[in-house]
Amino acid sequence: MKKPIIFSLILLLCLHLNAQKKIRQPVDSVGFATSAWQMDSIVNRIDKIYRTSLDSVKRRNLFGQNTSFRLAICPHDDYTYAGSLYESVLPYIKAKTVIIFGVAHKAKKFNIEQRLVFDSFDEWKEPYGNIKISSLRAAILKNLPQEDYLIHDSLQQVEHSVEAIVPFLQYYNHDIQFIPILVPAMNFNLMKKISSDLAKAVSLVMNQNKLKWGKDIAVVISNDAVHYGDEEWGGKNNATYGCDKEGYDKAVNHENEIIRNSLVPLLDTVSIHKFFDYTVQSGNWREYLWPWCGRYSVPFGLLTGLYLSQIRGEEGLKGIKMRYSTSIARSPMPVEDLGMGKTAIATLHHWVGYAAIGCK
Repeated sequence: MKKPIIFSLILLLCLHLNAQKKIRQPVDSVGFATSAWQMDSIVNRIDKIYRTSLDSVKRRNLFGQNTSFRLAICPHDDYTYAGSLYESVLPYIKAKTVIIFGVAHKAKKFNIEQRLVFDSFDEWKEPYGNIKISSLRAAILKNLPQEDYLIHDSLQQVEHSVEAIVPFLQYYNHDIQFIPILVPAMNFNLMKKISSDLAKAVSLVMNQNKLKWGKDIAVVISNDAVHYGDEEWGGKNNATYGCDKEGYDKAVNHENEIIRNSLVPLLDTVSIHKFFDYTVQSGNWREYLWPWCGRYSVPFGLLTGLYLSQIRGEEGLKGIKMRYSTSIARSPMPVEDLGMGKTAIATLHHWVGYAAIGCK
């Protein structure tokens, strides 16, 4: 009789401990996959539709199976529009622990700026089961100046830019753990200071745990590129070059100019500052100059990676353009039969750009 009693006590203890966990729930069940079968189907469709394209063939020849990125820049839009961009870069993130810098879309509603935003969730609910937040988060926070950050679960709960990326990372590694960090509006000088502090804290934790960058820990920066057009942008007109085909081509050329001049191939404080200057108004760092969604997460994440490289005496970061596309560059990938869909329109009057960049 003892065994059933012991088993029951263990079960009750497990249920109690599970009930005490703080688990973040998904916020977008339309644009992103929330179940394993959806995620399996998404990746299978990406492979079938896009892997035969010339750029994918070139990419597979350029990077071998053992290639891993220390850092990656990845979109966070609906899988129907941007799924192939996720697949072009995230398979090369092979570390067990991933620091994900997300966009803080709703930070203004919470009056949050000029500080990093962490959360206190223990796990996130994801397609292949709950993912644990890495225990390294606590160690990093212990070594990070308190004025550099705050813990705000409400902002993290309503933010979709990190949750978009996690299912792909989990697909490629079911044992992955991660640390989500949101980057709200921030001026460049403070960005350099806080990213330097964070790089020092991460490096210290890596030394204490004998971790290697790229193999044991990696960085992913969530972003979408330009939000273009004159419809359904909250009353804003983001159509700098107009909304005809000529305007679209000019906008895409401008996007690729930004990538070419600030994200590839050499990444240093000068090039990163160029990206900031391309996307943020010089007289008002709170406002867009060019409406690139990751105008804070991208430079902050790159600065953190740059400083981490310097601290650890490793080779500097070199950006590799994996893909650039837009929500109207090709037909959306079918997802309606998977119980998914679109969270926004895609026309010449409303479209989004996507950049996927890898850093070895």
